[in-house]
Amino acid sequence: MNDAVQSVAIVGLGLIGSSIARAVRARLPEARLTGFDGDPAIRARAAELGLADMMETAAAAVAGADLVILCVPVGAMAAAADSIAGGLGPDTIVSDVGSSKAAVGETLRERLPGARIVPAHPVAGTENSGPDAGFAELFQGRWCILTPDEQADPGDVASLSAFWTTLGARVEVMEARHHDLVLAVTSHLPHLIAFTIVGTASDLERVTESEVIKYSAGGFRDFTRIAASNPTMWRDVFLSNKAAVREILARFKDDLAFLERAIEADDGATLFDLFSRTAAIRRGIVQQGQDVAKPDFGRSPG
Repeated sequence: MNDAVQSVAIVGLGLIGSSIARAVRARLPEARLTGFDGDPAIRARAAELGLADMMETAAAAVAGADLVILCVPVGAMAAAADSIAGGLGPDTIVSDVGSSKAAVGETLRERLPGARIVPAHPVAGTENSGPDAGFAELFQGRWCILTPDEQADPGDVASLSAFWTTLGARVEVMEARHHDLVLAVTSHLPHLIAFTIVGTASDLERVTESEVIKYSAGGFRDFTRIAASNPTMWRDVFLSNKAAVREILARFKDDLAFLERAIEADDGATLFDLFSRTAAIRRGIVQQGQDVAKPDFGRSPG
């Protein structure tokens, strides 16, 4: 057991929060684990599942905790911070799981002056949501990026790093704005494209919805999986990471126009060169264990 973190409070018991709870139960069985969710139905379901000792207020949930993890959409971070302010102890580490970090860090520091804040982003998830969707192995072998500012206590950063390592994650420390640019490339823009292309398919007047569903090839199926992600969470991500997303989106639009010109000009050499380079990226992802190279990407038949 990690001696520095013996009591964990989770605010928000959706996919990520419930997965953290399950992982804590499995890997830190002696830790005290409390929880709160603003939705009474989710609180009740989390209690039924035995995810944590559920409290009726966020302040009660965080009282006495060594580590508080805010597992709420980034747009709800300010309200979540306000709700826990009265229950925090002087030695409590406050963290989160948001996909954008600069804005979240600023919000937490503004709302919780003097608190020991170490923002974090476990780069893991599925398209499902809710307390029933979580599983203890979600973070196994995945990266968790910590984005402390220059005022953060190195001991707090080390404690949070040890916590996530215990849950099975690989930990890296990164500057918040650099994190936001990296994730705009690797996560936010792909989601934006998925939401767009699935919406485009559903809007085509000459292709029926039944045809889109019936004849979906592997690539489109993968887009629909991404596009089924929590709409509240992703709305908030795009609004909170606006600058980085717009920067990468502008580059993407330029690259897309370049490809359009190559297709129009029958420039097969340019297309082949690009496709060869992108295939190498895929091989690197598999080699690092971030995906599998099984046929049909490991999807079950049917």
